[in-house]
Amino acid sequence: MYEYLGNNSSVYKKQINNASVESLGVQWAKKYLQNLDADSVAFGYSKPAECQNLKVVTSPDRREITAQKLKSSMRNVSLQAWNKTEKLLSKQLKRHRIKTELIDPWEITRDSCKIYEKSLDVYMRAAPGEPSMVSELASKEESRASPEDPIYAQRLAPNQLTKAISSSLGDLRQKYTQKDPRVIGFVSMQFHYTGQMLLHLLSGIEQSILSTYFKVVDDHLYMPLQRAYMAAAKLDSDSVALSAVRNLLPISTHIAKRITRKVIELYPAYRSYSGKLNNHKVIISSLWDVEMFQVYLWVCVLEGNIAAIAHELFPLCVMLYPTLKISWEIISQMLHLLGQEISERLNTEQANTLMPYFQVLWHMFSPEVFGENICKIELNTYDEIKTCKPLFA
Repeated sequence: MYEYLGNNSSVYKKQINNASVESLGVQWAKKYLQNLDADSVAFGYSKPAECQNLKVVTSPDRREITAQKLKSSMRNVSLQAWNKTEKLLSKQLKRHRIKTELIDPWEITRDSCKIYEKSLDVYMRAAPGEPSMVSELASKEESRASPEDPIYAQRLAPNQLTKAISSSLGDLRQKYTQKDPRVIGFVSMQFHYTGQMLLHLLSGIEQSILSTYFKVVDDHLYMPLQRAYMAAAKLDSDSVALSAVRNLLPISTHIAKRITRKVIELYPAYRSYSGKLNNHKVIISSLWDVEMFQVYLWVCVLEGNIAAIAHELFPLCVMLYPTLKISWEIISQMLHLLGQEISERLNTEQANTLMPYFQVLWHMFSPEVFGENICKIELNTYDEIKTCKPLFA
């Protein structure tokens, strides 16, 4: 497999390592399945009547009815979602001097409709019992359910969606971040609100099932996963950077949960735009944010520079977090906890490779930058680690 990469006016061809792409992709898929089990997503299979109901709502005929229902509502929902996005972020255009011509509501809503329609097409085709992409990758021993179980197939189905749309979402991220990375903030909110509004049109069990599909969309748009896969593909299989990311990827959600719980304990009375930190929706958003920071860190480690953080993550956070009433103190505390979690899970060689990038990430979001009277955190552990090559690219 080859990838054509532009470098100013020159174009060169570089062979990429398919095994690395597949390895990280498989790890992400397995982690996804494990989290579905661990979180006890309410599919309703604990009671016989509800189990029967699950079989009804996942039947091919019912899937088609549901998908067509959502497709027929797509245009109206996407317009409502954009109105909500615009209301939330319109002031940021002027404040952050974002060129208005870069924000095309019709193009963004059109792209969101295409992706969700494609997601619903996958949902219609993924009948219970149908083999999925991941059923070929994960053995029975690595799942808590039997592959012959319809519920097992139901849980695997969203991974067909990953295969179907991850590349398209990667292309969308690249398109919208090319001229100004902050534009992806508008796009992400539009996609997120569209998905949430579509889910509100469904019953409990269908809502739970479709939410796993729409989470795939959110994850791949909100986080630079495709960029991480491609960066990994350019490294040798024995790369220390790659081994560090492989160590961290399967436990990234576990790390996010530990950090989110700790932050809730530290700030029980804090209220963001969407509510208190222990609010269910806020918890989900918090988990996404912690995972997002991890993925951006991986991208920097795999690419060998901090461009992803400096040019994309940081400007995006500066635009979104004040609007969402997320304080820099909480972000600083989250990063402190993230540094502890990561450093405990790497060997010396991996830590010497990865932690310098984390150190840069920490300092970019530190009190020194934002000037808030926030908690003082010891950085001795991170400051001892030095890097011997330039991090900016």
